[in-house]
Amino acid sequence: MKRHMMTLLAALIATPGLAAAADSSATFTDAQQQAIGKIASEYIIAHPEVLVQASQKLQAQQQQQQETDSLNAVLGNAPALLQDKDTPSYGPADAKVAFVEFFDYQCMYCSHMAPVVEQTIKANPNVRFIFKEWPIFGDRWKASITAAETGQYVYKQKGAQAYLAYHNAIYATGHDEGKLTDADISGAVEKAHAALPSDAHRQETHAALAKNDELAKSLGFQGTPGFIVMPVSGANADNTTVLPGAVSAEQLQAAISKAQGK
Repeated sequence: MKRHMMTLLAALIATPGLAAAADSSATFTDAQQQAIGKIASEYIIAHPEVLVQASQKLQAQQQQQQETDSLNAVLGNAPALLQDKDTPSYGPADAKVAFVEFFDYQCMYCSHMAPVVEQTIKANPNVRFIFKEWPIFGDRWKASITAAETGQYVYKQKGAQAYLAYHNAIYATGHDEGKLTDADISGAVEKAHAALPSDAHRQETHAALAKNDELAKSLGFQGTPGFIVMPVSGANADNTTVLPGAVSAEQLQAAISKAQGK
């Protein structure tokens, strides 16, 4: 709490009307510091809106720092994002742009984004789409992990086209937030013309899921979905986009165009 107040006071000092009272190059006696404190206190009482302004500025600064940190983490983890053989992907192997999604089949927002992502895939045949299974709701809903394990196995067993069919079929049920059933998962596997994994095969997927969890956290993602769009080579801060949370189709397409240099 004390640290937050100190940070907020620092932001207040930068607020119009108070900045003139704080010269960082000056030194003050105890009496002068008390006088300045009294002036600042009286000003805040007379103008309480500066607290709102300072809080908004602080939040904006923190948000900007989080975005910068996340972007730097993405650029530093490009191989893990783009070259992991265990990660399902769909699209040309020689694509110049990659679209990465971290998701959970029981995430309500992921479910809402699923048709948007499906349309984005259809509209961008030259982009490689990479699917990072991240079952963050597994402690709450078993189907979160079961569906992720199954998706990993379908990809390993049948490849990209089957995986995409399974992925879309799961979301087409509309069963999120604990509503997904074993029958839903079996039905999606059938639509992918694949087989359900054995218990042993499920165990084999856990290393990949653990890698995804570690990677997502290192990138600063705090939930699903999380999107990253970047060039496969030559990625930098100017052509890479990180989008935490649900976004619009226009934002996804703009990120792809940015990575393409358009």
